Order: sequence, then structure tokens, then C-alpha cells
Amino acid sequence: MTKYLLFFSLLLLLACSNEQPSNKSNSPSLNFNHAMQSFSNYEEVTCKHLDWNATIDFSKKIISGTATWKFENKAKAKTIRFDNHALAIKQVQVNGRSTNFNIGTAFEKFGEGLEIPIQEGDSVVAIQYETSPNATAIQWLEPSQTAGKKLPYLFTQCESIHARSLLPCQDVPAIRITYNAQIQTPQGMMAVMSARNPQEKDPSGKYSFTMEIPIPSYLIALAVGDISYKAINERSGVYTEPSMLDKAAQELSDIPTMMKAAEELGGPYRWGHYDVLIAPPSFPIGGMENPRLTFATPTIIAGDKSLVTLIAHEMAHSWSGNLVTNATWNDLWLNEGFTTYFERRIMEKVAGKTYNDMLWELGYQDLLSDLKDFGDTSADTKLRIEIGDRHPEDAFTNIPYEKGAVFLRLVEETVGREKFDLFLNNYFQSHAFQPMTTDKCLAYMDEHLFKEHPDWKSKINVQQWVFGSGLPDNCPHTFPERFQQVEEKLNGMKQENMLTEMDTKTWTPHEWLHFLRGLPHPSSPSVLEKLDATFHLTQTTNAEIAMEWYRLGISSGYDVILPKLDAFLSSVGRKKFLVPLYTEMIASTKYKKLALDIFKKYQNNYHPQTASKLRSIWSE
Repeated sequence: MTKYLLFFSLLLLLACSNEQPSNKSNSPSLNFNHAMQSFSNYEEVTCKHLDWNATIDFSKKIISGTATWKFENKAKAKTIRFDNHALAIKQVQVNGRSTNFNIGTAFEKFGEGLEIPIQEGDSVVAIQYETSPNATAIQWLEPSQTAGKKLPYLFTQCESIHARSLLPCQDVPAIRITYNAQIQTPQGMMAVMSARNPQEKDPSGKYSFTMEIPIPSYLIALAVGDISYKAINERSGVYTEPSMLDKAAQELSDIPTMMKAAEELGGPYRWGHYDVLIAPPSFPIGGMENPRLTFATPTIIAGDKSLVTLIAHEMAHSWSGNLVTNATWNDLWLNEGFTTYFERRIMEKVAGKTYNDMLWELGYQDLLSDLKDFGDTSADTKLRIEIGDRHPEDAFTNIPYEKGAVFLRLVEETVGREKFDLFLNNYFQSHAFQPMTTDKCLAYMDEHLFKEHPDWKSKINVQQWVFGSGLPDNCPHTFPERFQQVEEKLNGMKQENMLTEMDTKTWTPHEWLHFLRGLPHPSSPSVLEKLDATFHLTQTTNAEIAMEWYRLGISSGYDVILPKLDAFLSSVGRKKFLVPLYTEMIASTKYKKLALDIFKKYQNNYHPQTASKLRSIWSE
């Protein structure tokens, strides 16, 4: 008996020696870096390369795998720290030896820190883990939520700090990593990533990916589903569900023309292929500039190429954002302001100045709307902001996009387009694959634009534009010629016969948006009834027009829109549309309860980030 007791005691001792305890730290932050919204000690120990092996489990809604990081311990630190959001850490090995690890308690919206001891000479850490079914980076779709209705689907959205819910990482934009990935999917499905991608399904469901160009963690992206590919030309194409493939490829057939215009301004495209994935309807934003594979909302597939300006924006990110990246989310305007300006230059080349002027004006209207909501003295109306303890998502307003773009437009108009274009091209090439801060950008601008002409800098009032609140008085603004014609129609609305006399056959969606925004909110339901009878606006299939029309209808108590509004809210997941519509309903005594009923009915159709944002509206 003693012999058996000794045997089982030895087995127990061996088992205990192989345990991987998650020693919960009493510290709620594990040295949380408020400026970077990160637990990582990336400045001391810097991750350089990721090897990711992952298996997709649709039944459990989890991704399980191992993230193996190669790192450089520049400071001879005794620990390496990662960002982790609700990941179940199973086992950790450093240079092949098993080790314990600490996980701090959750810190507000930023997740938990993962701390791993390392020794001098260590350079590899392998972390075996599982994601949570509620990971903020991942949306899991049932077959019924896809176009084909046969297979499930998942996609990720890691910007700004959601990559930490997909895999343990140093989730800051200031460092860049290369990666290889091995993804196992169920049979009959395709996986695609922000990397070199397959163009056909693998019967085994095994896919290998390589991203040999260093990128920040927020640009790691994955989609898995019933996905097919169609080439547009030798270096661009479209991925989507089979039923949408031909239509999407036709809609995006101008990508090569856009790319030519982009390269003329920014220099050579450095990423190889440029493809677009048309995601399912629940995709939460317009587009995401994942390198080599933009993820885009299906709402841009309007059938007439009228909404593909969004592709010009995401393509422009291949230079501003992906090539030269904001070092912190306080510097977001360096990504989005430069990109919005770049997008407008592409569209001017592709569609002409009068068309592009409408884009500038609609963006200006969006900027004024946000300035009104924030108040002119709000610190959040500065270009360079301080996020502090807030989630970086709070920075994604029209301020960094539109105020940043008009600031650059003012610089261009002041120094001349030829000089500014040379500056812009040199800026991208000389800072490629580097993080950029506001101070560093302005110093480069001083050296290459204002050194010989300091009067230009004072004329622009650079300090006020970047570090001041509100909108300076010298904001460039030219009212579009094509909108002047729309204004005539709006002014003529006072005449009873004007509704039937309006000639809108040549209008783009941009004229319609300006028209609908220009109508009184609220208007008389009888006016909306006459507009609807003439132009059938309730039946529009253009998502941009639909959103503006439904907002007007909600504010005006026009019940005719309700069935179409319900269908729209059930099938569209883009925050740009959902937030204004739910906000309008909640502000209405008549529709407030309906808003809650619709949200409860369709909340599972929305991405976790979108659902969270919509829930917050009720508490504001």
C-alpha cells in the first residue's frame, strides 16, 4: 500500500510541477500606460515578429491557438508585458521552457495586463490561449446573417485597441511587427488576412499567410466564411460572398484608376496587391485600411459607383496611416486628416473638381455639426488631443478627419500645390514604416515648407489650427457650384408647385444629401408626403440617402418610413448610419420606445463595438 501511495504522490508532484497558474495580480493596472492606453512595456522589450497558429471554432465562438512572439530586450528587463482583453491564457513558454505568468485585474475598457518573467538572452515567448466569445475585435455571424445563408462567418476589427482581444500583443501603434499565420477553418470556407492572400478555397481549410512588411497591431485582420475572389487587374481584386461577387467587382472596377492617381501624389504603392473585402452588412464602419486587404461595408455597393469614395479613402491609408502611422491615438489626425485630404485629391483626379467640391462641402457640414455638438471651446475640437483615461474610440469624430483635411488644404493653398505635393511625397517616403507624432510632423513641415517663408506659417496660424479649439477664421471654404443649384430648389420649396418642377435626373447622391440636410428638421409630414410621392425617397436603395431621409422622417413624425426604417436597422451595421438614427428616435417622444424595441430585436445583428456604442446612447 505504501508503494502505491508513494507512486501516486510522485504523479501528483509531477502534475503540479507542470501547472500554469494564472497568478492574479492585486494591481488593477499592472503599470498601465495612460498615454498609450496599454499595459505593455514595449519601450523596454519590443516585439518584432509574430508566428500565429489558430483554429476557428464556430460552435463555441472562440479562436484557440498560440501566439509566438520574437522580441528584443533592449533594457535587459526582467519581464515582458502584453495587452490582453478577456483572453484565457492556457500556457506560456519562454525560449522553450514553461513559466508562470501574472494577469492583472481588468482595468476599465482596456482589458488586463499579461506579465511574463524573462531572463537575459531570451528572445521568444509562446502564449497558448483562447479568445472570449465576446471578444470586442470579433463578430461571429450565423448562416442566417450572411448573404448565402449556408455557412457562418467571422471578421475582425482591431482598430483602435481591440487586437488585444484577438491575441496577446503589445497593442500600441508606435511599434510595428511582421507576422506569419497558420489558420485552420472548417472545410468549405476561406480565410483571408491583412497579408498575402489565397484566391481559391483550400479543401482542407488550412491557410498560410505572410506579412513581411512591419505593421502596427491594429492592422492585423482576419475574415473567415464563404468567400470568393475576382480579379480586377493584375494587382487588385475583390473578395466577397459568391452571390455578390460580380456586382462588387463591377462597382469597384475603378480601383486601378484610383491607384494611379494615388501613386502620382504619394509615390509608389509599397504593399504589393491592393484588394477589397466586401464584408457582411454588420461591418461596423465604412472601411478599414487593413494592408493589402481593405475591409469595406456592403452599403457602398449602390449599383452606380456613387459611394466608392470610401475606397479612395481606404486606399489613401496605404500611405497615411499604414506607411506613416500616428505614434499615439492622441495624434489620430496624422492618420485621418492626411488621409481625408489625400482621398479628396484622388477623387478630384478621378471625378473632376466640381464633383470633388461637393465632397469637401459635405465634409465641412459634418465638421460644423461636430463642432456644434462639442462646443467651440472643447479640447476635443483640437487636432492634437489628450485622450487620457478614455477609450481611443472617443477620438474618432469628424474633427481629426475633416478639420485635419481642411488644415492641409489651407497649407496647400498657401504654399502652392506644386510645393505642397513635393512635401507630401517626401514626407511619406522619408518616414515610411515609422511612427509619427504631431510635433515631429510640424517640425518636418517647418523645415520643408516654412523655413524660407516664415510668413506662410504665421499666415496659416499653424499653432492655432493644431493646438487650438474650434475652427480658425481662415478655414478654406468654397461653396460648390452644383450645390448652388440645389439651394435654388430649397429656396423654391416655399412655392407649392416647386416639388413637381424639380429636375433631379442629373443629381448624384451628394446633391440629394445636401438637399435633405437643407430641409427644416422637422418638416411638415405633408411636405414629406409630397416629396415621397414625387421622388420615392422611402424606397431608395442608396444607404446614404436613406439615412438622411429617415432622420428627417423621424424628426417630422412621418410614419410612412417605419417599415423601411425597421428593415434598414435590421440589415445595416454601420455606426455612421445607426448612431444618428437611434439618437433621433430616442430624442423623439413619439419614437423613443420604438427605438428600444428595434434595438432589442436586432442587437445581435450588430458588431459588439456598435452594440456597445448604441447602448451608451440611452445613458447619455
